[in-house]
Amino acid sequence: ETTKALAAKGARVIMGVRTLSKGEAAAARIRDEVKAADVTVSRIDLSDLASVADFAAGITAVETRIDLLINNAGVMMPPFSLSSDGYEIQMATNHLGHFTLTGRLLPLLHDNPGSRVVCLSSLAHTWGDIDLSDLEWRRRAYNTRHAYGASKLADLVFSYELDRRLH
Repeated sequence: ETTKALAAKGARVIMGVRTLSKGEAAAARIRDEVKAADVTVSRIDLSDLASVADFAAGITAVETRIDLLINNAGVMMPPFSLSSDGYEIQMATNHLGHFTLTGRLLPLLHDNPGSRVVCLSSLAHTWGDIDLSDLEWRRRAYNTRHAYGASKLADLVFSYELDRRLH
């Protein structure tokens, strides 16, 4: 819906998707509804920092600026698992992937006056706290709700700190 709304306003949108076939299907539906939609699809798995680096490298290789980065993807309360980098999957996907992507794309945003970074969170941030010494949940009993809340809290803390540093 975000891509469709932006495309309807004339924006060129690069959709970062985990599954290319699903992303292409969504982009085709948007192009059917918004005839002039300029939508491309590129693969990114936010839980895999190598995938994030590859996606960002692809963007920086062809783009000279970014007007808007919307960090709006994630997983919600799955069973315990670790990312390929060894982090709890919700923190990896919902926060660390976005944090890394933003950092890698920051030059294209920073040098573009008026650019924006939007990091979505939720009221679920009140469900958790961040234990920086145990992002893998190895020393604590795993609680999927608290882990989700921690990832949403991390998004908020990141947003506030990014804003502070950029101003």
